[in-house]
Amino acid sequence: MEFIEDIPTPNLDNVTMHGPFGKKLEGTLCITGHHILFSSRTEHHEELWMLTTNVDTVERKLNGPSGGSVILKCKDFRIIQLDISPLEAFNNVATSIETLSSFEDQTKFYPFFFRPNYPILEDGWTVFRPELEFSKLLQGDEWRLTYVNSDFQVCPTYPRAVIVPKSVDDEMIVAAAKFRDGGRFPVLSYRHDKGSVLMRSSQPLTGPSSRRCREDETLLKAVIGASNRGYIIDTRSSAVAQAAKSRGGGFEVEIHYPMWRRVHKPIERYTAMLDSLTRLIEACNDTSLSMDRWLSRLESSNWLTHVRDTLNCSCLVAQCLDKESASVLVHGSEGLDATLLVTSLTQIILNPDCRTVRGGPD
Repeated sequence: MEFIEDIPTPNLDNVTMHGPFGKKLEGTLCITGHHILFSSRTEHHEELWMLTTNVDTVERKLNGPSGGSVILKCKDFRIIQLDISPLEAFNNVATSIETLSSFEDQTKFYPFFFRPNYPILEDGWTVFRPELEFSKLLQGDEWRLTYVNSDFQVCPTYPRAVIVPKSVDDEMIVAAAKFRDGGRFPVLSYRHDKGSVLMRSSQPLTGPSSRRCREDETLLKAVIGASNRGYIIDTRSSAVAQAAKSRGGGFEVEIHYPMWRRVHKPIERYTAMLDSLTRLIEACNDTSLSMDRWLSRLESSNWLTHVRDTLNCSCLVAQCLDKESASVLVHGSEGLDATLLVTSLTQIILNPDCRTVRGGPD
């Protein structure tokens, strides 16, 4: 049986579970290789069925020599407390969940062990076809699907197939990728119905000497043609972008990208957002707070500041695409968290397909 050595106490009775909003249940806890199960065994049969990978952190709180509380802080923002005795069972349960929720070997994840008890109608590994999924973006003769990253050697964080201007060949793509942090060269994210396009990438590696890459310049020039102008929305402040040059990064130098206007709309890095989110969740789970104290904790978490800054940046991008019919390239440093957040929200603002299950008008 898989994972048996990691679960010294697979079943335990007389466990008390404190769920969200102070809900308290007594029942049986069961731990499998991939799930945490809790059943109250009552008439209504209230239970918890949760993947261990949903657990973000495990905290232990001793309640004396008889046992303690295992506090599970989950990735869906729930905080679940399990009161367990005796002490040996308490330690066994906490250690098991810590181990099972933090596997680094992906082959131990649940999808590799799932065995459906129903006939499979379609192979999930082949159901996604880039040609079909990207068909709306590929309308016209300006864009093409490239498999230059089929082996993930050009950019390890991009998919095998991405959309690029048709006039730019794969050799130029490879050269442009070497000029971008992490190989994240400009790719198409969204094509607006007015003809403007939304691109994403990472920062250019201009460095202290403001070096250039003609292939990257050609790629961006091909995005907007010969007459239109575009915007580069940098999710860093001007000072942070300037400081990045000393570390080998930087930003697009205007003399080399004359058709693009750079605009800085700072968004905090994900570490600051995670810290704010943690403080917000802690405030939400503190039921002893008065209204004034709750509002004070909300303000001090800075979470609403992050929400405001992100929405402001996304709305600016949406206005450039829709009101000015101008193409936009979004990037920060690595072109990961903030960049993807802004491009995703922009599509939700502009594209009905992103706001409904089947697409089309709301």
